[in-house]
Amino acid sequence: MAWMVIIGDGLHNFSDGLAIGAAFASGLSGGLSTTIAVFCHELPHELGDFAVLLKAGMSVRQAVFYNVVSSVLCLLGMAIGISLGNVHSASSWIFAGVGGMFLYIALVDMPSCVLIRVAEKNPPLSHSQLPELSVNPTHGNKRAVHQLGIQLLGISLGVTTMFVIALYERDLQRLMSP
Repeated sequence: MAWMVIIGDGLHNFSDGLAIGAAFASGLSGGLSTTIAVFCHELPHELGDFAVLLKAGMSVRQAVFYNVVSSVLCLLGMAIGISLGNVHSASSWIFAGVGGMFLYIALVDMPSCVLIRVAEKNPPLSHSQLPELSVNPTHGNKRAVHQLGIQLLGISLGVTTMFVIALYERDLQRLMSP
């Protein structure tokens, strides 16, 4: 299980790097907005991967190491994305593929994981790994509602961030242009 997460995360980070590189090849404002979007997407994703690696039996040091190793592939993807981003048709395909992957994760993968977690009422980690995440059976429903509320807050924050970037895109472009 842990190796599947590490390899999947590495491929995912590589594609994130492709998108960032292609966006920077198109322009500074597009590159910065793509970087912000990827950061907002990757932070909870990497924390989730870290939790899965801990649950799979890795030590904290091992989980951090393998998370960093898989994250290095983002730099490789970015270098390739910058070079391919100068070809107009290639950057369109990169954006389409990575955008599709973002949509798949947001609309299929994450909601199904959330629904399964809420239905099972299981904590993501055991009490011995992170005691603050332990579940008291009498408070299980409260915890599930609280967790769902935090997830909805995160989604709302992401949508709001992208809306603000889109709303002020022209102003940001003027600030970034020489």
